[in-house]
Amino acid sequence: MVDRRYEAHDTGRGHPESPHRIRVIRETLADYRRDDLVALEPRLATHEELALNHVTAHVERVAATAGHGAGAFDADTPVSSDSFETARLAVGGVLHLLDAVIAGDVDNGFAFVRPPGHHAETDRAMGFCLFNNVAIGVHHLRKRHGIDRVLVVDWDVHHGNGTQASFYTDPDALYVSTHQYPFYPGTGAAREVGAGSGEGRTVNVPLAAGCDDNEYVSAFTSLIEPIAMQFRPEVVLISAGFDAHRRDPLASMGVTDAGFRAMTRVLLRVAAAHAGGRLAAVLEGGYDMDALRTSVPAVLDELGGRTLADALSTPVPQVGALAGAEAVQRAYWDL
Repeated sequence: MVDRRYEAHDTGRGHPESPHRIRVIRETLADYRRDDLVALEPRLATHEELALNHVTAHVERVAATAGHGAGAFDADTPVSSDSFETARLAVGGVLHLLDAVIAGDVDNGFAFVRPPGHHAETDRAMGFCLFNNVAIGVHHLRKRHGIDRVLVVDWDVHHGNGTQASFYTDPDALYVSTHQYPFYPGTGAAREVGAGSGEGRTVNVPLAAGCDDNEYVSAFTSLIEPIAMQFRPEVVLISAGFDAHRRDPLASMGVTDAGFRAMTRVLLRVAAAHAGGRLAAVLEGGYDMDALRTSVPAVLDELGGRTLADALSTPVPQVGALAGAEAVQRAYWDL
């Protein structure tokens, strides 16, 4: 799912989260060929759907920006006259994709939406994000479809503080994040594991700057996959940022297209084992246009069963790269 209307959210000259991201993805998909590919058209989310994860005051604050020209919630999060409608379209696009996956109209899918969402908290816009697309999606799956156990895996290079906070005490939502650490927004330490009945349902895998496919794929195969298999999700969601790519200008990681392929493959295995194959990816970050041009088709290939030879079947991570996360998570999972 991608739509020209996602370009209407104007972040201003020089902002990395620009309309050009969607333009490049649309151009890439125009040249992408796969016989079984289904195009879905997004819809606008209702105010009630936005309120599934956000307090009324926050929804009203974002709505109040409509038609009022340039503004900002903070130094990183500008808005324009069309930002509220675009953000509604982003949420609605994700919900429409989830409905199609649950109905069996598509096996899985990717919602290429903007603005991104994983930094948005229940009462605050931040980090380029206005509404938390994925968190609203989890609530939607529960309310409309009766889904209980949802796995959210966030491979964006920045920790998804908003998504983590939304489900920090929830025993039926497993939030997993791989991210550069320490880094913006400052959350995501390995010791952040959830609270109350949700203790053990947050899995943070903080990685030092410079980590590449070896560390990421090892984290997915040796830590995330066994935990996810034990959790037994009914649906798998991916907060799919491409800013861990080695070309990205905002971070310092070394993931390649092959790495994103491999991470997708692991999550497809989890979905096949426990969720009837039901999986949806949602665009988060990713600010190098050439990286988007190559990484997006790589993930779509995996989602469509176009599997290349697995060059990353035996990753060799830096010694101790995953030690902290593994040590913490052994208290909750069989690793």
